[in-house]
Amino acid sequence: MAAVLELVAGSYEQITFGYQVKTDEKEWTAKAEFTHHAHTASVSAVAASERFVVTGSKDETIQVYNMKKRIEHGALLHHDGTITCLEFYGTSHLLSGGEDGLLCVWSTKKWECLKSIKAHKTWNLINGRSAFIKNIKQNAHIVRWSPDGDRYVVVMNDKVNIYVLETATVTGTVANPKRIASVNFLNNSILAVAGDDETVRLCDVEKAKWVCDFKAHETRVKTVDSVNVDDYSVVVTASNDGFIKMWKIHLKEELEPPTLLGEVNTSARLTCLAVRRTSPMQQEITEEEAPQATTSEELLPELLRTKRVRIATEVVVLEDESKPKKKKKKNSGK
Repeated sequence: MAAVLELVAGSYEQITFGYQVKTDEKEWTAKAEFTHHAHTASVSAVAASERFVVTGSKDETIQVYNMKKRIEHGALLHHDGTITCLEFYGTSHLLSGGEDGLLCVWSTKKWECLKSIKAHKTWNLINGRSAFIKNIKQNAHIVRWSPDGDRYVVVMNDKVNIYVLETATVTGTVANPKRIASVNFLNNSILAVAGDDETVRLCDVEKAKWVCDFKAHETRVKTVDSVNVDDYSVVVTASNDGFIKMWKIHLKEELEPPTLLGEVNTSARLTCLAVRRTSPMQQEITEEEAPQATTSEELLPELLRTKRVRIATEVVVLEDESKPKKKKKKNSGK
């Protein structure tokens, strides 16, 4: 049976859009699952796991949605600034970053903030302590790890520096014609790069050179994500023009320009995007639990009727790891 993809996109208009895509047709069509207006400012980040979708905003909150039950799960209120990035670690943890300089580690079981770490360091997430520091000598706005974890890329304006973890040295640099807005690893060697123009470029990080490019939208591409289906990669792009587009790329030695699988017009200025893959069996269970609707307008009242739970933030004491801890004096009773 064909896989089912779900697209979740955020916008300047504070709306989060959800679409379901069935991949067993020649031309893929995206069916509206929901639209939701949970934020009071533009949506700045989105991430998806097998069960949950989370969105972050300039309103300083993280909204959590249970995609199996199709209900709003609550809001995480720990950050004091715009939410700049969200990333799931497997199904057990969520990482969130904000303009307040905090990196928060959340448990997805009870949605508790397990650790709150002051930026900017690199950490061992087992105990929340600094594990490695690399001085890149410039301000970077994007860092991405390869799927195997042996490489990472650091983006500074229009340049991508490629690092090898073993030596922590730059093995190559590629320059984009415009400032880079989003990058995504399609596999361990191919990186998709989107900038402030209508083109998506593919970089071979092992050779540090561009290997393919294609015009994806009529205006600048804001974000790019991907998922592997069968023997090819599906690259999903979103733009200020309101379109979400799905592209088919065969990751072989000689890359060819991708073919367009399908698109959907949200009529909104899109800011962020996440793609998740569900099995047909999971989708059948979800459809039985979810409100029966065929359009976003029909689903919205159902979502708004669910009880909204706000998850209170907890106080987390930040420790300066660079200073030794003082030993407490024992009370001798004198």
